[in-house]
Amino acid sequence: MAQSTTEANVRSIASTTLDVELKNVFKFFDSYTAVQGVDLQIQKGELFSILGPSGCGKTTLLRLIAGFEEPSAGEIYIQGQPMTYVPAYRRPVNTVFQSYALFGHMTIWDNVAFGLKVRGLPKAEIQERVRQSLALVRLEEKGHNYPRQLSGGQQQRVALARALINRPTVVLLDEPLGALDLKLRKQMQVELSSLQCDLGITFIMVTHDQEEALSISSRIAVMNQGRIEQIGSPSEMYNSPKTVFVADFIGNTNKFDGEVIAQDGTNLEIITSDGLKLIAAKPPDWMDCRETTVCVRPEKIQMSIEPPDSAYNYYKGTLINMLYLGDHSQYIVDLETGDNMPTKQLTLMRSQHQGADVMAFDSQSQKWSILSANAQRSGLEFGCQVYVSWSPHDCLVLTS
Repeated sequence: MAQSTTEANVRSIASTTLDVELKNVFKFFDSYTAVQGVDLQIQKGELFSILGPSGCGKTTLLRLIAGFEEPSAGEIYIQGQPMTYVPAYRRPVNTVFQSYALFGHMTIWDNVAFGLKVRGLPKAEIQERVRQSLALVRLEEKGHNYPRQLSGGQQQRVALARALINRPTVVLLDEPLGALDLKLRKQMQVELSSLQCDLGITFIMVTHDQEEALSISSRIAVMNQGRIEQIGSPSEMYNSPKTVFVADFIGNTNKFDGEVIAQDGTNLEIITSDGLKLIAAKPPDWMDCRETTVCVRPEKIQMSIEPPDSAYNYYKGTLINMLYLGDHSQYIVDLETGDNMPTKQLTLMRSQHQGADVMAFDSQSQKWSILSANAQRSGLEFGCQVYVSWSPHDCLVLTS
């Protein structure tokens, strides 16, 4: 009896800290498996992002939580209550779609009030809640307008107001900013994050935009082929990926496939398929695998026109491209691998604080050069010989 009471208490505690829980959830469409054995726990008040490429199953997962699809197997809980057989309209969730799904023949006020009118709430309560919802998204003066009279960002805020007016436990967002231009999308990311923080409501957002997920999420789940590859905070996903897919999908990376040919208590010596020898710090959980993949983030790589003062991981190459991106510049270098092997292309980045500030084109030589902050040439130009290097501790060693 005591054991049953303890188990009940554990379930009660879990239900007060979790808003959404999925247990071994599958979804089949005929012979296609869209979601494969997903286990997921989302805490109260999180802005949780589900990130992945097209076709990975992230939208299907969101539709399962919303109740628009039924799981083929597994269990879904919202606030500790089973939802498997609960229809969408009875779940304590509201969904914001990429298309906004606003009624074009209705005013903004009527769009936001629609759900409350269907539920038959008193007119005075509807008016007050609509006013509050429009104030939340800073559109209180647009209630008499129609959707076509608003910008894309304003329409997105109307969709949010309509979702929030029902006071849901969870707000589901399916690529909510995908239809906006870059500048407006950045602005709406800040507004979405601030609104979620102010309200304390759990937001679950599906996106394929890595930067968007990294910038505003409490935690991120990366999906691949119907499975969750890793769940963690933005910094964990970027700095400590657990799989090659996550390292390659989150941010830019240079990937080297190779074999471990020697090791000691500190480092691994690896020869890559391109003929490069790398020294990488041995991970704490190293399992003595022979084949491995080493990933190096572009911002970890140093570049110079003179040989670096480094004992490990420095290589000669040719600078073949330079991209000026405002606050940083991106460089593409062909490394000399030797032994008649093809060259290995490497991507690296330098921020303005590292001296790569602006690019200049010389009309006489027909070449681009990099100018540093004090307008002195750094000696970098297309086709020039450079040296690149990085620390063994900047190598991410992965085996899956």
